[in-house]
Amino acid sequence: MAFAVTSSSSSTAISGSSFPRSSASPDLKVPQIGSVRLADRHATVNLSRRRCAVKPVNAEPKRNDSIVPLAATIAAPEISEKVEEEDFEQLAKELDNASPLEIVDKALEKFGNDIAIAFSGAEDVALIEYAKLTGRPFRVFSLDTGRLNPETYRFFNEVEKHYGIRMEYMFPDAVEVQALVRSKGLFSFYEDGHQECCRVRKVRPLRRALKGLRAWITGQRKDQSPGTRSEVPVVQVDPVFEGLDCGIGSLVKWNPVANVDGKDIWNFLRAMNVPVNTLHSQGYVSIGCEPCTRPVLPGQHEREGRWWWEDAKAKECGLHKGNLKQDGAAQLNGNGNGASHANGTATQSDIFNSQSLVTLSRTGIENLARLENRKEPWLVVLYAPWCRFCQAMEESYVELAEKLAGSGVKVAKFRADGEQKEYAKTELQLGSFPTILFFPKHSSKPIKYASEKRDVDSLMAFINALR
Repeated sequence: MAFAVTSSSSSTAISGSSFPRSSASPDLKVPQIGSVRLADRHATVNLSRRRCAVKPVNAEPKRNDSIVPLAATIAAPEISEKVEEEDFEQLAKELDNASPLEIVDKALEKFGNDIAIAFSGAEDVALIEYAKLTGRPFRVFSLDTGRLNPETYRFFNEVEKHYGIRMEYMFPDAVEVQALVRSKGLFSFYEDGHQECCRVRKVRPLRRALKGLRAWITGQRKDQSPGTRSEVPVVQVDPVFEGLDCGIGSLVKWNPVANVDGKDIWNFLRAMNVPVNTLHSQGYVSIGCEPCTRPVLPGQHEREGRWWWEDAKAKECGLHKGNLKQDGAAQLNGNGNGASHANGTATQSDIFNSQSLVTLSRTGIENLARLENRKEPWLVVLYAPWCRFCQAMEESYVELAEKLAGSGVKVAKFRADGEQKEYAKTELQLGSFPTILFFPKHSSKPIKYASEKRDVDSLMAFINALR
């Protein structure tokens, strides 16, 4: 795969080390690091130095339309010498307090021409700036889903000009996109979840890109998504994707800004006067595809602007699926929602236990849904006891039920996982857990609560607006 390669005009000293001046001549030699094998289940891999018949891509600011992807031209390498095993869990501990600049430098030093920066068109430009400051050659790739904002495409072009690099864009398979759009339309993700579209337009192109590498650099931060990224280490063996040598453990993932706050990233970008996506000035923080991204309001978390119509267990598109935790009672299915054990049940203790709450059986909620003239309105949560978001709202929902006791509004719960999940999806608008429904007095169709705010005041405002 042909990735962007650049180098600074002078050597840079980092942590007491200085690096020689890089050259952009055709004879540029970059160390090639060989096979990465998982020595145990976690983070120890074996690095073998190999020779490769393909020369590294050079830093040419002029475009060349005949670039051949590096991954398509790599010949079978020979093992020339072996180096000691690398324990990346230990390395992550050693680098936990290191600066992003030190971490990027270490990554580029270790993997040379076999590592690339994943650039999303948002604040990942910080990674490119850090790579430039190391004085080492580096590559950059990005995923063009075909659904990005015009501002993002212009930003790509501006970044290439600013750094004098040429990014390699990975595109989705046209046949797969055509099949998806023909069968389900252009905006099916609003109805059945974003995972299928992301899998076609992002995950599979990324998989192809990483097959030509032994390591990659991402812009993940712990504060980006507390539900999925709070434990991201600065370096790890990639738990999901495979690298050039194939198999589990053949790819190393570097997250240099994992411990950096978002505000500090922006302070760095301003200090270095680098280009940024103009969407940021319009309220966009986390930027993805145009149909799936919107600005956030003051006080909202940045990930609330992504796939806002979903109340998903984890707002990840699949690029960092390894962040999603699978507890003993639940696994993840293709839609990003929690699934139960193989037999359709879960062993987690039940939740929302209160005398003020009505527990509905399958027959009970079917009868409730059929009624057209109810004596009183109902608020019902569709839940799974193993779902962390259901657990998080338990206290506020029970408090709401106690406040509404005797008010003429019934508050209930219906366990909608396992054997009940398909019914809940087809008949009760279940998209993910928890789903909250309001059944009015004089309407058979329930109204779905669309917000992710599940505090007592927000839920009470929803009820008061409808009853």
